[in-house]
Amino acid sequence: MVTTENWSASEGKLQRYERTDTKWEKVGKSIEIKLGRNGLGWGRGLHRIPEDARFIKKEGDGKSPAGIFELKQAFGYAPFQIDYPYEIYTKDHHCVDDVNSKYYNKIVDSKRVKRDYQSYERMKFSEDYYKYGIVVDHNGIMEGEKSIRGAGSCIFIHIKSIPTAGCTVMEEAEIKEIIRWLDETKKPLLVQGTEKTVEALMKDERIRE
Repeated sequence: MVTTENWSASEGKLQRYERTDTKWEKVGKSIEIKLGRNGLGWGRGLHRIPEDARFIKKEGDGKSPAGIFELKQAFGYAPFQIDYPYEIYTKDHHCVDDVNSKYYNKIVDSKRVKRDYQSYERMKFSEDYYKYGIVVDHNGIMEGEKSIRGAGSCIFIHIKSIPTAGCTVMEEAEIKEIIRWLDETKKPLLVQGTEKTVEALMKDERIRE
């Protein structure tokens, strides 16, 4: 669960929870995180976007997505001995943010596809930002899912110490601890938004399930 004070805040807190038979219980201490440099906008996930929503995530807006999202595979630059699904990405793996590409908001091996895009993020580069990360299923990032062009792309949880273009970031030790803790069988979710928004999201039937 990631919460911020308001929609324009670029920093917040992350608290892990596990569901018992009757309630949600905290796991570990909360940590300080950074978000999109322009705060939050409603993303596309498991939740319903309110009809009166003022802020909706768009490509290039510098906002992180608010809502309920499935957490997919973790990833990194080198092997990591964990039980959770984990992919090793290379400099040839691209996350496409070109809205005119059929691969928009998909992670592709650039050596295995016919490249029709101009803009993309390398999934491995000299900085350690993607040394460890987790894919957030915003706007249908997974293969076979439909991505709405212009609704935002390439949303991850990863390493960084300053606000981002839309991802949720923290220190390396913190994300490694989270990845080790994740359990695929428990269908982990990211619930992200302002404190008031998250309070409402936690009443969603998808959370109760």
